[in-house]
Amino acid sequence: MNLIRKLGLVVLALMATAYVAGPVLAQDKEAKEDKEAKKEAKDYEIRKIEAMAKNRGAFGSPAWGAGIGAGLVIIGAAIGFGKIGAAALESMARQPQTAGQVQNAMLIIGALLEGATFFALIICVIIGVSA
Repeated sequence: MNLIRKLGLVVLALMATAYVAGPVLAQDKEAKEDKEAKKEAKDYEIRKIEAMAKNRGAFGSPAWGAGIGAGLVIIGAAIGFGKIGAAALESMARQPQTAGQVQNAMLIIGALLEGATFFALIICVIIGVSA
C-alpha cells in the first residue's frame, strides 16, 4: 500500500511538471522568433543609415543647414539692431528730454536681442559640428 501511494505521488509530480513545463517550452519558439525579428530590424536600420551616409552628397550635410541658419541669424540680428538704433535716434531727436530713458531702453532691448542671437548661433554651431 505504501509503495502504491509513493508511486502515485511520483506519477502526480511528473504530470504536474509536464503540465507546467509545456507552456514554458512553447515560449522558446516565440522568443527565438522575436529575437530574429529584432535582429532583422536592427540590421535594416544599420543598412538604412549606411545607405543614407553613402547617398549624402556635398550639399546633403547638416553643416550646410547650420551655416545657412547662422547666416540668417546674423542678418536678422543686424536688421533688429538697425531698427532699434533708428527708432531710438528718431525718438531722441523728437524729444531730447527723454534721451536718457530711451537710451536705457535701447540698451536693454539690444542686450536681449544679442542674447537671443548668441543662443541661435550656438545651436547652429553645435548642429554643424556634430554633423
